[in-house]
Amino acid sequence: MDPIQTALLLVSGVLAGAINAVAGGGSLIAFSALIGVGLPPLTAKMTNTVAVFPGNVASVAGGYRDLPARRDAGRILPAALLGGVAGAVLLLLTPTRVFDLIVPFLVLAASAVFALQGRLMGWVVRTGGRRRRHPAILQALVALGGVYGGYVGAGFGIVLVTALALLRPEALARTVAVKNLLSAAISFTAVVLFVLLGHIDWPAVALLVPATVVGGYGGARLVRKLPERVVRAAIVTFGTAFGFALLWQNLR
Repeated sequence: MDPIQTALLLVSGVLAGAINAVAGGGSLIAFSALIGVGLPPLTAKMTNTVAVFPGNVASVAGGYRDLPARRDAGRILPAALLGGVAGAVLLLLTPTRVFDLIVPFLVLAASAVFALQGRLMGWVVRTGGRRRRHPAILQALVALGGVYGGYVGAGFGIVLVTALALLRPEALARTVAVKNLLSAAISFTAVVLFVLLGHIDWPAVALLVPATVVGGYGGARLVRKLPERVVRAAIVTFGTAFGFALLWQNLR
């Protein structure tokens, strides 16, 4: 790997870790860089999952103080783990083309819902939705997010933070902290399966891991210091741009 390719992977790793800590979707940057240095798409996807996992763990550490009742967050972890296993197995056993085609629309829809969260929550409260809310709904959405994350990966942090924001109305930094915990759990299940059964480019992993750790830890700490409206605007902007970038990629 030449110096330019090495620099590309290091920079993309830092950006991927930071963006994943704040909004999710940063893996697209690392995945694109892996394709750019010559890896086949499937190998790049699995290598990317393994490489960004330490950054996910670092983002959990960086935002640990913002986790709301840690016991409550732990109750939805099993659903995330089961969903991650199911998604990773699907990736190993089935073609990905159909799922790749719908990813842009899922990300764009999640970004729109997140942008309208305040109005949607007001509507839910006015219509009595708070009384009908049940923990099983959250468990089901987290499990589905795990399947999406283990299989597709791209943008699943945006999907998770949107679902959590709607069903667990709390300060944004606390919602992002829970999202980071779930993202790390989902990624862990995929990493184990991909290492055992998939194709990983280990030299690329060795370059990306320290970069994603630095970006993930720094990004999680930055969330706590920025005004909530700034973080929210960044998440919506990035999610929308990310969705259109994926759509453009599919149409080429």
